[in-house]
Amino acid sequence: MLKIMQDEDFIVSKTDLQGRIIYCNKIFMDMAEYSESELLGKAHSIIRHPDMPKAVFRFLWETIPKKQEIFAYVINKTKNGNDYWVYANITASLDENGKVVDYYSVRRKPNQKALDTIIPLYKKMVDIEKSSGVDASFKVLTDILKEKGVSYDELIISLQNQ
Repeated sequence: MLKIMQDEDFIVSKTDLQGRIIYCNKIFMDMAEYSESELLGKAHSIIRHPDMPKAVFRFLWETIPKKQEIFAYVINKTKNGNDYWVYANITASLDENGKVVDYYSVRRKPNQKALDTIIPLYKKMVDIEKSSGVDASFKVLTDILKEKGVSYDELIISLQNQ
């Protein structure tokens, strides 16, 4: 079953530098169908959906340690096998010396028109990952960015704002 976020919902979480959940709000727990005790200390990948291209996470993990924020569309899998899409903004939290101490993510309801573009792209990327690996899937994404003459964030933000 596909779960849909409410327009006013914000899913908030923080992870440590290894991607383990150190904070999650009630909306996160409700959407993911996990209790706080089932989430805290667990890898954020506990909600990773098999239809989510690994190449997108590669892009994310290459970006946020450099103290750059990133936006992404993500499909998640709940504890009970349901799915839900989010429009995510992920940033690094810094200490007083500018050192990355953890990662902060706020997710909201994605624009359906954006998903109409993202879903077939992600399907293509996942299919390529299965046959040719993450590098080939990553190339599909970077080729689209070159073709459109935009950065990853510019593409994602423009899809959300259409």
